[in-house]
Parts: sequence; structure tokens; C-alpha cells
Amino acid sequence: MRGDFGTSYVSGVPVSEIVAARAGNSMMLALVTLVLLVPLAVGLGVWGGLREGSLTDRALSAGILTMVSIPEFVVGSVLILIFALHLDVLPAVSFLGPGASVLDHPEILVLPVVTLLAGTIAHNARLVRARVVEVVADDAVATARLNGVPEHRVVLRYVLPAALPPVIPLLARYVALLVGGALVVETLFGFPGLASVLVQGSAGRDVPTVQAVALIVAAVTVLVNLLGDLLGIALDPLRRVPV
Repeated sequence: MRGDFGTSYVSGVPVSEIVAARAGNSMMLALVTLVLLVPLAVGLGVWGGLREGSLTDRALSAGILTMVSIPEFVVGSVLILIFALHLDVLPAVSFLGPGASVLDHPEILVLPVVTLLAGTIAHNARLVRARVVEVVADDAVATARLNGVPEHRVVLRYVLPAALPPVIPLLARYVALLVGGALVVETLFGFPGLASVLVQGSAGRDVPTVQAVALIVAAVTVLVNLLGDLLGIALDPLRRVPV
């Protein structure tokens, strides 16, 4: 409750200092991933849902199912083989010198971010697509199209307002999985974030450090889910309870 994580058994340094030195890097990785995830997942889901049963929709669904089935460490390993070892255009290890910031070397974010996006976009796009298919079959959308309303207005005025509110809490749950997925990805790429603190703490049986990272991950997960539920209620008139 006081924010005191204790002192590391291994280094004797306050755990809060160890965590603070790496939490910013993990936050930057998650933030960049999130900024790209939401528009891409919603865009792909709407695109596929509006074209249900078409060749485009079937290809998109097959790609989504494939990406959902592949773990992050497999995707990351393949990306390292292609872009780091074969093409030699991106670093395989996210190394930072003393005092350096992630923003000083944005290239180290590329492969970790793409690895995280691969699975999370697939999960979220599938949710959005399923909801869009339901909304498109509604009489209101059919009536709007019969009355000559332009397709972009149908999407913005009828499809998105009806499709997104029920999906947002589910999207938040998958976004919370970014935290767990980020730990795997950070370890794979040697990213200087909370994962390295967790791995070192586990290897050294540094209980206070491991507890601190676990507490932070749990708190972020609960907070993201809570915000998702509140946002879903705020955007859905049927779920609002009058005061």
C-alpha cells in the first residue's frame, strides 16, 4: 500500500529503483504496440465483416486463424531469421548502452512490436469482424442502404456505433494479454524492460523483485479491464444506468 517493494536480495538495491529503471522501456513498447493495434484490428475487422463470404474475407479469416495459432516466440524467431540474420536490416538484440533511451534507438522496437502485433491483431480483428457481421445483417443497415445512404456513412453512422461498444471490453482483455506477451517478447529480443528484471530475479531467487514485477503486471491487467468495461458502458446507451 505504501509502494515499498522492499530491497533486492541479490544487489541490495531498493526494488523500486530496479523496476523504475526498466518500466519506462516496457511502457514504451506496450504504448507503441497499442497505438498500432487498435486502428489496425478495427480496420481489418470492419473490412472483413463488410465483405462476409467474399474471397477477401476468406483470405483474411485464414490469415487471422493462422496468426492466432502461432505463439509469439515462434513469430519472433522467424522475424529474427529473416530481418536480422538474412537481410541484416534490423537488430536481433535490443541492446541499449548506459544512459541511452529507447527513443534514441527506435529500430530496436521494430521486431518486438511486430511480434506482439502479429497475434493480438488477429485476436482483436476476429472479434470486431464477428460483431460487424451481426450488425450488417440488422434491418437498420439494410434500410439505410436501400435509401441510398453512402457506404462510408453507413459504416460510420450505423455499423461502428453498434459494433464497437460490446466489443471494447473484450478488446481490453486481449490488450491486457499484451503485458504477458510482452514479457515473452522482451526475453526473446533481450529488450531492456521488466522481463529482464523478472528473468534475473527468478534466476537469482530474488523474491522481492519477482513479487514487484508480478504485482505491476496484475495491477495493469486489472486497470485495463476496468477501463475497457467503463468505456464500453459509456459508449453503449442501453447499458447506461440513470442516476
